Amino acid sequence: MENNNLFYGIVRRERYINPYTDFGFKKLFGTEMNKDLLVSFLNALFNGEEVIRDVRYLPTEQLGGYGSRRAIFDVYCENEKGETFIVEMQKTEQDYFKDRSVFYASFPIQQQGKRGGDWNFELKNVYTVGILNFVFPDHEYSDECFHHEVKLMDTADKHVFYDKLTFIYLEMPKFNKTEDQLETMFDKWLFVLRNLSRLFDRPAALQERIFTKLFEQAEIARFTPQEVMEYEESIKVYRDLKNSMDTALRKGHDQGFAEGMEKGINEANLVNARKMKSLGLDIAVIAQVTGLSENTITTL
Repeated sequence: MENNNLFYGIVRRERYINPYTDFGFKKLFGTEMNKDLLVSFLNALFNGEEVIRDVRYLPTEQLGGYGSRRAIFDVYCENEKGETFIVEMQKTEQDYFKDRSVFYASFPIQQQGKRGGDWNFELKNVYTVGILNFVFPDHEYSDECFHHEVKLMDTADKHVFYDKLTFIYLEMPKFNKTEDQLETMFDKWLFVLRNLSRLFDRPAALQERIFTKLFEQAEIARFTPQEVMEYEESIKVYRDLKNSMDTALRKGHDQGFAEGMEKGINEANLVNARKMKSLGLDIAVIAQVTGLSENTITTL
């Protein structure tokens, strides 16, 4: 009975899952049953420049060589051409976020190395796609610019020096198009990601067949009791993290922005790390979410 009450309590609050939660994001994009959703999203992201017919999911936990730190991806896959895609939902800003992106991208690069003397070092494309629930600090980009594609570039004449390593970042808080402003599939996918948990019905602008499946898979009433429990735990972690970050922002304004922000974020990360550790989450996952070191988390 308690589980049933929990189930109906969630349904009353929201009809569709929140894709910013770990459970929600992996439910929609990280399962074999829903890989057509991932293919559609990636094709919309590349706007026809990179046509993906199929993807093969790869293990999301990767071990570095020579005892280096491991990486845990939200979604890790390759297409029919052997090109790899790391797709991450980044909920909060972290110190050294760009460094982390580069470090994660090194795993699929290293894995392409072939043993023996006949490998000529030819590499397949590696793409990192970051869906960010925050805005890059210090006004790095204008308020209108939310879609960023980064490659290795020659600083003198600005041409792309190496085009097989691509980082794509989407600053979701900047995407504010309304339903009647949606024109492309890319617009529609971003609208869904930004608003899914706040919708009560499928918008009329989203009539493509792929969205029929998305809304079916995202509807909480269709979940098994086990899925409901897993989602409830995931949404608790997400809401606690968001509330802690909001508190950190307030402290930043109250105490002097730089000092207060640093202190508030550190306190929020410690609180959430303790909660996630109490739920039995892997220390590496907690480190990925909070930005704290594994040693710090171990001592909590």
